[in-house]
Amino acid sequence: MKSMMHIVVFVVLIILTAAGCAKPPSDKIEAAEEAVKNAREKGANVYAPEEYAKLEGKLTALKQELAEQESKFAPFQDYGKVEELATSTAQEAAIVASAASQKKEEAKAAALQAQQVAQEAVASARDLLVNAPVGKDRAAIASIKSDIEALTASLAQVQASLDKEDYQAAQAQAKAIDEKSRAISAEIQEAMAKVKPRKRALK
Repeated sequence: MKSMMHIVVFVVLIILTAAGCAKPPSDKIEAAEEAVKNAREKGANVYAPEEYAKLEGKLTALKQELAEQESKFAPFQDYGKVEELATSTAQEAAIVASAASQKKEEAKAAALQAQQVAQEAVASARDLLVNAPVGKDRAAIASIKSDIEALTASLAQVQASLDKEDYQAAQAQAKAIDEKSRAISAEIQEAMAKVKPRKRALK
């Protein structure tokens, strides 16, 4: 009888020891964390915000599951779900990173195009100002000149945003400069149109 008890205890100890050998998949957890970090560095939080938010959610779930398993008595720890979450998170992060990179390049191209359009609009307004009628509206001309100088200075902000790879901000800044420059050009052209008929009448 004692021999049987010894055997049972021995078997139980073997089972508990084997179960206690379960370890968290550290390599896969680190790979998942690194993949999510890489996705952010590729601009996923900006150019694929919804997908990136889901990634962060999965990473949080992974850590919660890991903490839950680690809080259990060793024989009852099971890291199967942790490993599954780590693997799927790393895979999805790679896809999101690739998509974000493509969208970032598209945003860069759009920002550069917007910058060129803004530069041309400012130059056009400046050229028109040279031929603008002065007359009695010297104060108005001085104000327009000041506006154009401010717009010219603002072009540097667009370049600064491009240098920081903040392409969305660069595009928005360039668009605002373009719109303001076009409004100034329209104002100058309107003033010129009013002066020309008078000159003809004098002749």
